[in-house]
Amino acid sequence: MPSYTVTVATGTQWFAGTDDYVYLSLEGTAGCSERHLLDKPFYNDFERGAVDSYDVTVEEDLGEIQLLKIEKRKYWYQDDWYLKYVTVKTPMGDYLEFPCYRWITDEKEIVLRDGRAKLPRDDKTQILKQHRRKELETRQKMYRWKEWHPGFPLSIDAHSHSDLPRDIQFDNEKGIDFILNYSKAMENLYINRFMHMFQSSWSDFADFERIFVRISNTISEYVMQHWKEDFMFGYQFLNGCNPVLIRRCTEIPKKFPVTMDMVECSLERNLTLEEEVKQGNIFIVDYELLDGVDANKTDPCTIQYLAAPVCLLYKNLENKIVPIAIQLGQKPGPDNPIFLPSDATYDWLLAKIWVRSSDFHIHQTVTHLLRTHLVSEVFSIAMFRQLPAVHPLFKLLVPHMRFTIAINTKAREQLICECGLFDKANATGGGGHVQMVQKAVKDLTYSSLCFPEEIKAKGMDSKEDIPYYFYRDDGIKVWEAIKNFAEDVIHIYYESDEVVCEDVELQAFVKDIYVYGMRGVKASGFPKVIRTREKLAEYLTVIIFTTSAQHAAVNFGQYDWCSWIPNAPPTMRRPPPTEKGTVTIEQIVETLPDRGRSCWHLGAVWALSQFQDNELFLGMYPDEHFVEKPVKEAMAKFRKNLDEIVNTITERNKNKKLPYYYLSPDRIPNSVAV
Repeated sequence: MPSYTVTVATGTQWFAGTDDYVYLSLEGTAGCSERHLLDKPFYNDFERGAVDSYDVTVEEDLGEIQLLKIEKRKYWYQDDWYLKYVTVKTPMGDYLEFPCYRWITDEKEIVLRDGRAKLPRDDKTQILKQHRRKELETRQKMYRWKEWHPGFPLSIDAHSHSDLPRDIQFDNEKGIDFILNYSKAMENLYINRFMHMFQSSWSDFADFERIFVRISNTISEYVMQHWKEDFMFGYQFLNGCNPVLIRRCTEIPKKFPVTMDMVECSLERNLTLEEEVKQGNIFIVDYELLDGVDANKTDPCTIQYLAAPVCLLYKNLENKIVPIAIQLGQKPGPDNPIFLPSDATYDWLLAKIWVRSSDFHIHQTVTHLLRTHLVSEVFSIAMFRQLPAVHPLFKLLVPHMRFTIAINTKAREQLICECGLFDKANATGGGGHVQMVQKAVKDLTYSSLCFPEEIKAKGMDSKEDIPYYFYRDDGIKVWEAIKNFAEDVIHIYYESDEVVCEDVELQAFVKDIYVYGMRGVKASGFPKVIRTREKLAEYLTVIIFTTSAQHAAVNFGQYDWCSWIPNAPPTMRRPPPTEKGTVTIEQIVETLPDRGRSCWHLGAVWALSQFQDNELFLGMYPDEHFVEKPVKEAMAKFRKNLDEIVNTITERNKNKKLPYYYLSPDRIPNSVAV
């Protein structure tokens, strides 16, 4: 009688093994096997990290194996089991791989196909078509869209992390408990003695060092030492944790009436302001989005304030970007003066602090939350709803969706919910952050997520004109590496543009993102359909780049750039100055966050800047969803390209006081998971 050798691999996560009854059956083109009991309770098979082998004998040859069914039946108590993969050696000596990488919970069963990726057109038999359809029907019941706030991209329909499908939950929920992690961070930073000291001001700038110096690092120390300097202020628009706002100024806005007389002493080329603009030496950052946003009112003992400044910057003869004018409100007038480097020292310093505070708010809520976390969740939900596990694009994308829905759900549960942790220290807490996302969605366009296109649209693409924009330089390299990888995979499975058009699952995936993620807004520019391999490669690059590189660029520098509180105040306790010549050091300290809010802020940026345990970085694919040799060769080529980028960045950063490494592929996690 024919005999099949079955090998079963259990995951290495905590509690991945099982003591339940486990059955296996095979279904081939010539028949089906009986249920075979692989493991009984306490036989010590299917333990964490184990690889167990069994001989399965059948009465007659089953033909080509199409499906493999694994059933788990409870012995005593609920005992979830993480199944990595199953391999089957046929009587003819052929090996078939059945990737799983899923949890089998309760008394459930999983039906697997072998690991060869297939498009819908490749399935010829009714049984395979039915399996494909049933998998998506099941997933669409589990992964439902829900509106968290009006106008937001839709998110997962789950009230808490425990409501999520087991396959997308964190392995250890305590590891991503924001309350626990923030408290631990403050304990590790030795600042927990200050955390309850709300309304208590610091004595002076040096007093902030009491919560800073214990875990200082290269960049954060440098920021502490140089934060008052105009060079450091300007540099952060290029290579800080929010390097996405600066754009070349083509015309001085009417709402920001800067004159030549105001800035003449800052210009170095003997040109007028208008001539400097024409030559491309003037840049602008506008925080108009913050205009009209309600400041945090959750603490009646502390009035908090927001501003919506406009900042003009200049590229000097050393090619450094420095500020030359700041207006703290959107409407010009006598009570909204334009602050200049030639003003009194504290006037100019406070104006820059207000810009840094506004930058922090835009960074946290728009650059970070909306444009990486919420967008990546849209991609994740659509993928689970519309792409079956056998689809090559599911196999390509699933490593880049790891834990994204889980971290966002946990954030809605603890961090950015009403009365959440975000309210404790941030001036945009208490609902302001919601207003900001609702306003910012209109600028969330497909082209703005295409990295090279967005850089060019801002007039920031010239390396010759702007030589020290490392975010741009490294981002372009990583974008191109991802795009080349996507193209390689696409050409393996899509032999022509016609095949792209015919892929109904791909088109459903794209439509889900447009209709639910982007709310069907035509102005978003998100495609409703994809008709060419070239457009598909760009689309996949947008997804992978956003979930990996873009998030890394704007997330993991938060401690570096925001731990020195005066450089990134999360709230301000006095209104913006309405006249010049009145600012004192005491007024600045009274304006900056109190001791309690400073500590909560420091704990937050520390916790958010840490990689996950066992982090998987770009190009690392330990779960072998793909089994075909051409794809594995494409992955090896991708990793080689990424290694070259790492070497280039490492060489550039040598001996730099301000190294830029956030887009080094060995520091880019595959997915949004923190």
